[in-house]
Amino acid sequence: MKQLWCAVSLLAGSLLWSSTAPAQTSASGALLQQMEQASQNLNYEFAYINVSRLGIESLRYRHAVIDNRVFAQLLQMDGPRREVIQRGNDISYFEPGLDPFSLPGKHIIDALPALMFADFSRLGDAYDFIPVGRSRMADQMCEVVRIVSRDGTRYSYVVWLDVDTKLPLRIDLLDRDGETLEQFRVISFAVDEGVRNLMQGLEKANLPPSLSLPAGDKVQLSWQPGWLPAGMKLISQSRRDIPAMNKTVESRLYSDGLFSFAINITPADKSSSPQSLRTGRRTVQTEVRNNAEITVVGELPPAAAKRIADSVTMGKTP
Repeated sequence: MKQLWCAVSLLAGSLLWSSTAPAQTSASGALLQQMEQASQNLNYEFAYINVSRLGIESLRYRHAVIDNRVFAQLLQMDGPRREVIQRGNDISYFEPGLDPFSLPGKHIIDALPALMFADFSRLGDAYDFIPVGRSRMADQMCEVVRIVSRDGTRYSYVVWLDVDTKLPLRIDLLDRDGETLEQFRVISFAVDEGVRNLMQGLEKANLPPSLSLPAGDKVQLSWQPGWLPAGMKLISQSRRDIPAMNKTVESRLYSDGLFSFAINITPADKSSSPQSLRTGRRTVQTEVRNNAEITVVGELPPAAAKRIADSVTMGKTP
């Protein structure tokens, strides 16, 4: 037990750099790819908790594949009934006081770690996958893997993978000081055809129609960041009016497959001022210069968000 806790303490404390042998990294990366495949292809049920600085929430997640279609249900177990249902590529939301609605999507990511569905075959250039050892979690023996960005500019993950099914039974998100920001922790789980049978009723369930998302106009923006964390790629960019603020906002969205953030630029006014705010994994960093308010919002440490905001070079102001 002491050896295990020492190993976990060491992995939590060394987040910036790693010098793992390529063979080890490759083996751990393969484990994480198996986790992605298991999360998408197995029939299973999780009873789990999410722990953050905002509190603890108790949830249940069911996942099944029926005739090559994904069916899933996420249910909040305490308080008012809140439910998210996936049927194929439609995600339906049910919450007290709101009309049900559906949106297109490949996975339920609300209250689930997006890490479960990440494509790790594309992350090896930006991240190291470090084997830590084995540990017991939810009464199952698990392989423990640490995920660390090679340039030390992002948060890190520690993942406990069930040895038999490769499903994640615990995922810790750590800041650069090794402090836990968020924890996904399975209390009990099942992998069997019984879950598939429970989910078959969703095939004919009356779900709200899927809303069509408006296609964004292709725009060219006259500004760009001079620095990005390694592996971050531009996903989309847009320009839209905000009538309530009588302003136009220009945005660029970036992701590396694990973390994402946006850069938003609006004209500065008398109320504009530099600010930095972090809540859990999300940071809001605002800088003001050249009559523009530059705001970086997303899953980044404050230092990285500020470096991105400071690197933005302006053409004409939006």
